[in-house]
Amino acid sequence: MSIVKVIEVISSSENGFEDAVRNAVIEVSKTVKNIDSVYVKDFKVHLKDNKIISYGAICKVSFRVE
Repeated sequence: MSIVKVIEVISSSENGFEDAVRNAVIEVSKTVKNIDSVYVKDFKVHLKDNKIISYGAICKVSFRVE
């Protein structure tokens, strides 16, 4: 039987939502092994002078515990 753990992370990008999710996977995979999936819980944007300056993704990352 395998155990799956879930952590929640927030990632951002200046290029778009897809890149923000990609950045989350890249950063989490530096310290977490056996990643199974990423559930995108929410999206957000940061604004400055009514213009989007960055895109954010709140992600739940699932991985198998050895």
